[in-house]
Amino acid sequence: MGAWVTFQLQQKKPLPSNLSRTSPTAISCLATLLKEPVVKAFFVQSNGVRLLVPFINPPFIQPSIQLVYETCFCVWLLSYYEPAIQHLATSKALPRLMDVAKNSTAEKVVRIVILTFENMLPKGIFDSQMIELDLSELVRSLKLQTWSDEDLLYALNQIEENFNKIKALKSFDIYKKEVLIGRLDWSPIRKDSTFWSNNIAQFEENNFQILRVLITILDTSCDPRALAVACFDLSQFIKHHIDGRFIVTKLNAKERVMKLLDHKNDEVTKNALVCTQRLLLSPKYANFC
Repeated sequence: MGAWVTFQLQQKKPLPSNLSRTSPTAISCLATLLKEPVVKAFFVQSNGVRLLVPFINPPFIQPSIQLVYETCFCVWLLSYYEPAIQHLATSKALPRLMDVAKNSTAEKVVRIVILTFENMLPKGIFDSQMIELDLSELVRSLKLQTWSDEDLLYALNQIEENFNKIKALKSFDIYKKEVLIGRLDWSPIRKDSTFWSNNIAQFEENNFQILRVLITILDTSCDPRALAVACFDLSQFIKHHIDGRFIVTKLNAKERVMKLLDHKNDEVTKNALVCTQRLLLSPKYANFC
């Protein structure tokens, strides 16, 4: 039976126009069969996780709420099985599940997705994805809605509490990696003021290595977004570090930032202007920036 299910998932793309009549039946069967350890093992060994993940779609894509639920139920069952965790982590399972939770009003669907996240959270392997995808924002949004299921409410509170601890520990490592490889973007971390206040001392590591890399990006990058983000990061350091103005000025960043005031990209000039203001004005007068 497990072989038949895997075969059926291989046959069609999981979009409504391409969905075969047997695909919903196969997923429904899988939701029952995965309760058995031997079926979990066979399914994972047969590369079944890769075949299942494309079926994780929000209600406005999938033809029925029941299919959405049963697909997510399968992932929930797999989240208890250690050999499946690596497959889930290296697939698009997490962003797809978040998309389902964001766009579903069916309580049973949201519940099974959140319970899956609760299982994933202690694994560690999902930490970076959860921070980058801003799981905390999704949880806050869901908590504002009215739910009757006690398991769902409890899981939302548990995820919020535990994820905030993980985020506090891991967010700087994720940020540092992004800066050091030079791929700057407007990640959710940057929008969180507590990230800067909680981690500002870590910018002093290795003789202000992070700041030096950001300043190098101002000199070498041709990507407007990278330039804008680098200016933003420097301005946040100035804002949150007691000696921020002095340190950034000593690293010869002022001239590099001011050159970008004439950049043709509005995003760059806006962030260069804020950074310049914080460099030139004392904190008393730069608070409005």
